[in-house]
Amino acid sequence: MPDELIDTHCHLNLAEYFPDPLPAIEAARTAGVTRLILVGLNVETSKRAIALAEQHEGVYAIVGHHPNYAEDYNTEELCAICDLLEHPKAVALGEIGLDFHHDHASRDQQMQALMEQYLECPIDKPVVFHCREAYDELLEFIECYPKKRCLFHCFSGKREHAERALADGAMFGFDGPLTYKKNRALRELVASLPADRIVIETDSPFMTPEPHRQQPNEPAFLPLINEALARALGMSAAESARLTTTNAETFFGLPRSAGTTGTAAGITGGRP
Repeated sequence: MPDELIDTHCHLNLAEYFPDPLPAIEAARTAGVTRLILVGLNVETSKRAIALAEQHEGVYAIVGHHPNYAEDYNTEELCAICDLLEHPKAVALGEIGLDFHHDHASRDQQMQALMEQYLECPIDKPVVFHCREAYDELLEFIECYPKKRCLFHCFSGKREHAERALADGAMFGFDGPLTYKKNRALRELVASLPADRIVIETDSPFMTPEPHRQQPNEPAFLPLINEALARALGMSAAESARLTTTNAETFFGLPRSAGTTGTAAGITGGRP
């Protein structure tokens, strides 16, 4: 029986990629990915994430307004996102943050969307950050405002960025790039992190892992990322599965599975 895994970040709620998410959900379960967290990019996709979470056991939602869509962000969006966060299957605010790689929205628009969502959504739920080529700016923002439980999805920053994020209590999500042959530096960085700060994700349909990089990603590929993480941490795939499942349950407040009734303590590999 496959090891139980949690895909902490996927986009089965994007109808253009998954018009019918059910086959992907069923394939994930067959592969041992028993729980999926669907992530919104704006109000429309956040609502679809909630709707799918209501329809399917083991499916949860993260709701928020992505920085690449900040041009369309407004007060009405903020109010709707705050309302969606009240839903019992909404486990976090996100993915919010900064993206200076693309120019879909100006830096001022992105910062406004980030600041208002981070500061004005009153629900005590964690925050999932999107960050691309903007780690210095996003970390400075976090360091200037009240601390919240946060996770850097698809972390690609430098070691100094990881150290600053660790000082703020952050978690880190890793996905397909962990499997890429040329990403030795990323695997070395992962190995230096505290083991209880790591979760895994697919970011489906993006960031497809090896050996499937020529096709769209899906949650059923998560075991490949878990195996790459296990090798980086010097542990078995089963140990890595237990570790990341426990970490995800703790961070997102998910019910404990039968295999993770303890804690990640005592699992070897990674920095203590």
